[in-house]
Amino acid sequence: MRKFYLTYKDNQKLAQLVREIPWGQNIIIFEKLKDDYQREYYLRMTVRNSWSRSILIHQIESKSFERFLTDKKSHNFDKTLSVDVLKEVEPIVKDKYLLDFLEISVDIKEKELERKIIENIKSFLLELGIGFTFVGNKYKIVLGENEYFIDLLFYHRHLKCLIAIELKTDKFIPEYAGKMNFYLNLLDDKVKLQDENPSIGLILCREKDNIIVEYALRTIKKPVGVAEYYLTRKLPDKLLKELPSPSVIENKLKELEENEK
Repeated sequence: MRKFYLTYKDNQKLAQLVREIPWGQNIIIFEKLKDDYQREYYLRMTVRNSWSRSILIHQIESKSFERFLTDKKSHNFDKTLSVDVLKEVEPIVKDKYLLDFLEISVDIKEKELERKIIENIKSFLLELGIGFTFVGNKYKIVLGENEYFIDLLFYHRHLKCLIAIELKTDKFIPEYAGKMNFYLNLLDDKVKLQDENPSIGLILCREKDNIIVEYALRTIKKPVGVAEYYLTRKLPDKLLKELPSPSVIENKLKELEENEK
């Protein structure tokens, strides 16, 4: 308790945040993290998402903070969603997802990737974050005489919308955006309830070029995001080199604070 008091007494920002989360989560952050920037991030995210102790530990071990710093989100949400929905979606859809719990190699087929995710759906939901509810895999939608199948379909309780995920084990190509746009049209017309928000699409691929994604999404009418997945908790060297300076970190944390208002 003395160490806890001495650590936070001169930092009014953190002192306020520690009052807003349970003692158990405070101890985890206090013992596992020694950097104030990291502590602020995990404190804010715990307040915002009501992380339990197990989820908080998972987020720390999976380097959520480092991924947040190197986050370069690729989506068209600002053009396809209302301001209110956009504010809620931004912190929920990530740029990078850690799938180390699948224990698979890079060379894997999409069907096998889907099968492994279904077998580990609890861990996948943990990585997606709070609010996701699994609806089904290979979700079938009938259009005339044709049948179409969405890889993974979720419902987000807070966003009140369906979220379709397409799995790709290669690098993102523009054709993927058109296919997702088509699926979202089907979901909104045939599955979405009247009081729900527009469906959102997430293309989860092994690699992406943000410039190509930007051009691919430029004329897409439905809200689509593109993210990468990683199979190891060790961040790639290219990401470690991208970790920003203290001034940039402060600005990103400031943005996180402003999004809470």
